[in-house]
Amino acid sequence: MSEREARILLVEDDLTLRETLAEVLVDEGHEVRAAAHGDEALDHLDGWEPDLILLDVMMPTMDAYEFRLRQRQLGIAPGAQTLVISATRDIEAAAARLEANAWIAKPFLLDEVVDTVDRLLGMTA
Repeated sequence: MSEREARILLVEDDLTLRETLAEVLVDEGHEVRAAAHGDEALDHLDGWEPDLILLDVMMPTMDAYEFRLRQRQLGIAPGAQTLVISATRDIEAAAARLEANAWIAKPFLLDEVVDTVDRLLGMTA
C-alpha cells in the first residue's frame, strides 16, 4: 500500500458496530464509507473504488451473497480485498463462497480487525 490512506467500504447492518468499526478505521488513517446493507454499499461504489471491503454476511435488504453477485456482474471494485466479519455458524464456508481474502468471527476484538486490515492492505511491518 502506498503512502495514501486506504479506502475501506464497511458493510454492516448493526449500527453500533458499524459506527465503532468506522471510527476505529478512520483513527487508523483510512477513508471509510459505511453501508447498512449490500444495496447501500453498491451506491457507495458508484465512482469510488475501495482497497478493502469489510463485509458482514447476514444483512437485511441485500445480504453479502447478493452484494458480491451484483458487484461481480457490474464489474466494480474487482481489485478490492474482502474481509468477511460474521456470526454465521460456518464462517469459513461463507468466506469461501464469497471469495473473501480473510474472515473474522463475531464477536471479535477491535485489534483483531485492525491487524487483519493492515495485513490485507500490506501495511504490516
